[in-house]
Amino acid sequence: MQTALDQIGGEDALHRLVTRFYDLLESDPALHNLHRLHFRGHGMNHTRTEQFNFLSGFLGGRRYYHEKHGHMDLREIHAHVPIRDADAQMWLDTMDRAITDTGLDADMPDPVRATLRRAALMLVNDLPDWRTST
Repeated sequence: MQTALDQIGGEDALHRLVTRFYDLLESDPALHNLHRLHFRGHGMNHTRTEQFNFLSGFLGGRRYYHEKHGHMDLREIHAHVPIRDADAQMWLDTMDRAITDTGLDADMPDPVRATLRRAALMLVNDLPDWRTST
């Protein structure tokens, strides 16, 4: 049975997608509010790697994130991050942009897009916002 990861072109395609997503995040000033949510933690290189690891398993491929951390609980992963509706929508819009930019539009199954949307929106919380001087 072909996985969603297979449908988009395997790990190479996923690497391109994650790279484009974070390149957009780091280069587009309009995405600063989303980018700033990554300022705390282990840094952007760590986040790029873990996003690939998570999405690989999420798309039916090797579960690198689970192998490394023992779970794939999105709420636990993001428990320390104040995420608003606008942040979740910006993440989804940026992921859609990265999907288009990498030519994966036709290959990304609609159920995967719907699941990404549900996952992003379930992370919206009421944690107090924190500001950075960066």
